[in-house]
Amino acid sequence: MEVCPTQAIRGPYQLDARRCISYLTLEHDGTIPLEMRPLIGTRIFGCDDCQDVCPWNRFAMPTQDPDFQPSPGQAAPDLISLLDLDEAGFRSRYEGTALRRAGRNRFVRNVAVALGNAGDPCAIPALERAAARDPDAHVREHAAWAIAKIRGPVTAGTR
Repeated sequence: MEVCPTQAIRGPYQLDARRCISYLTLEHDGTIPLEMRPLIGTRIFGCDDCQDVCPWNRFAMPTQDPDFQPSPGQAAPDLISLLDLDEAGFRSRYEGTALRRAGRNRFVRNVAVALGNAGDPCAIPALERAAARDPDAHVREHAAWAIAKIRGPVTAGTR
């Protein structure tokens, strides 16, 4: 319960799935609630912190099956370039992977949230393109949020 970044585990045997990062990034098809976005951090596809600390998982054995090994270049991809993925590019890059499950729009929405949380000003041009031209309204909205998060609050006499 203590390790969950969003406090989705409310008590023994009690999960509020609406707060779970795996739910929000994989299953939730709409706007990620504002209060949840900072808690997602730079994750773009699930969380599994609860799996890492689950006492039962101490018995799990890592697999050597090549189908379960990270694909080259996929473990820590350049997030900025992922904002420009169109549907065909997404399908081509993630064919045969679990990432296809989220779909292009959810995936790019999640990338925008991760970039906003990362706070790198180098992401602003790509986020601005996404906010202005992405075909999905949720991607545009999350990209605009990310821009505002990176730029920080505007105070009198600035900008």
